[in-house]
Amino acid sequence: MSARPPVLALKDVRLADGPRMLFDGADLALEPRAKACLVGANGAGKSTLLRILAGLTLSDGGERFMAPGVRIALVTQEPHITGATLIDYASGGGAEQHRAAAALEAFGLAADKATTGLSGGETRRAALARAFAEEPDVLLLDEPTNHLDIFAIETLEEMLQQSRGSALIISHDRAFLERTTQRCFWLENRKLYRLDKGFAAFDAWAEGIAAQATEDARRLDKSLEREQRWMERGVTARRARNEGRRRKLLALRAEKADRLRDTKGSLSLGVDAGAIGGQRVVEAKGLSKSWPLPGGGERVLLKEFSTRILRGDRVAVVGPNGAGKTTLLKLLLGELAPDAGTVTLGASLQIAYLDQARAALKGEDTLWDVLAPAGGDQIMVRGRPRHVAAYAKDFLFRDSQLRQPVASLSGGERNRLLLARALATPANLLVLDEPTNDLDMDTLDLLEELLADYDGTLILVSHDRDFIDRLATSTIALNGRGGVVETPGGWSDFRRQNPDFLTHPQTTRAQYARAQSAQAKAEPIKAAPAPAKAAKLSYKDAHRLGELEALIPRLGETIKSLEARLADPALFTRDRAAFDKVMAELDRARRTLAAGEEEWLALEEKKEALGASIVQ
Repeated sequence: MSARPPVLALKDVRLADGPRMLFDGADLALEPRAKACLVGANGAGKSTLLRILAGLTLSDGGERFMAPGVRIALVTQEPHITGATLIDYASGGGAEQHRAAAALEAFGLAADKATTGLSGGETRRAALARAFAEEPDVLLLDEPTNHLDIFAIETLEEMLQQSRGSALIISHDRAFLERTTQRCFWLENRKLYRLDKGFAAFDAWAEGIAAQATEDARRLDKSLEREQRWMERGVTARRARNEGRRRKLLALRAEKADRLRDTKGSLSLGVDAGAIGGQRVVEAKGLSKSWPLPGGGERVLLKEFSTRILRGDRVAVVGPNGAGKTTLLKLLLGELAPDAGTVTLGASLQIAYLDQARAALKGEDTLWDVLAPAGGDQIMVRGRPRHVAAYAKDFLFRDSQLRQPVASLSGGERNRLLLARALATPANLLVLDEPTNDLDMDTLDLLEELLADYDGTLILVSHDRDFIDRLATSTIALNGRGGVVETPGGWSDFRRQNPDFLTHPQTTRAQYARAQSAQAKAEPIKAAPAPAKAAKLSYKDAHRLGELEALIPRLGETIKSLEARLADPALFTRDRAAFDKVMAELDRARRTLAAGEEEWLALEEKKEALGASIVQ
């Protein structure tokens, strides 16, 4: 226990949501510079507790203490961006403009970018930039890594480590929490537990508490048997690592490593792929793809990439937003023609796809309606009949929730329901785009188990490093500059073997972030080659695309003009101030061009993908 007085604290706080008690007798304290996490199941009340700390929600009882003069910044799960430009928004809370501009730049955002039409990742980064620009004494972050790519997450990690304020973070990202926190608060069964160690020690500690609580429940009253079973399934059973699965994953990775070595040799020699017969899902040879840029030139997304994906492989696809991950998926699934190379698909592919945007759910539908839209009490789960209630329990839903409207579910519970529906789809190829967003750690452990037992092939697009490490047999990485590599194993294996692949060794993180100022939104992927009716870009997107097509050639001419001026060897000695001004203008023009090309590419990919259909 720290001897320093807290800057923000709760004592004996309680709050009920209608007849249901969220928490009772909660104590929480943050001392200066303390970095802590708040974990718990979806719907446990974590976000509400954060709002009580921020002074935005009143509790039913207990005390809230805030030291005099303490400044608090809260970043919610769904930030609302206001103002004409990002600099207006980032400085709108009282931050000085130069701090707001620096924070936006650190997160790869242009200060003069309009606040309309932002992607989910841009919205999140803008909210984080505003919070850091205000230099608060306490930073409250609710799922801050959602919609961020790995490099934005690493930037956030660095800024948290350098921050002189305190922080309380709600997140499902284990690797992120292990790198940023030194204390854990666990909201479980209406109680708030505290561990004065970092998140790396959380699992073992939580298992001990769960085991003791289960034993207490058994001794107190046999009528608590159901609650005891929930606890056992909710924590201990899922968090205990299944050694059999771990050994299987290691064996699959070793097999994949051997196959990758063989593939590189066999593909170059033109070995007949028919030898692998029905085991083959996708075989790609020498794939290259570029997008033409307005005003001439082209953006190379990948060149001469080859891979072979067999039944049972679990392939993770990683890279910065806008690097071409969706384009690669469409190439591998035969939905987009490469500029060079070939793709051969296995026979009788059935594809189930869960896209990043998530399909909309009707608020008035019940959980039962969503899982069994045709009625009845049986659903087919990958070819086998299951009772709706039994299948719902697999995804941690209680019987009492089956007839509740979807509108009553929390955001994490809704995502869990969509995941259950997608995983029930008959499929031998499962494509998941950011499946971990908004899921609590119990659900992530459950999802890991389900995917580990899945006997089909998995292609996973994710920025969750720990999730990739625990599932992937191989990792395909795109660097956004045309390079694509595949490494056996997960994210850690990839970074160890390719430390400089994703960023140039002479490029700082801030410079790299600037090049990522326009994020690509997730595009739907067709599950069948039949063409769908083409759709149009929204008016805003179409207008912006037209602006970019006019802007990019002008920027190219500006850069040529500035470079010509710098070619004058006498400029530096004749007028140092003019030389510095031209250098600054050239650097700004190049950054704006890079950002414009990224945004143009994202809109072009979106335009092409709008006509696609997906299987949900």
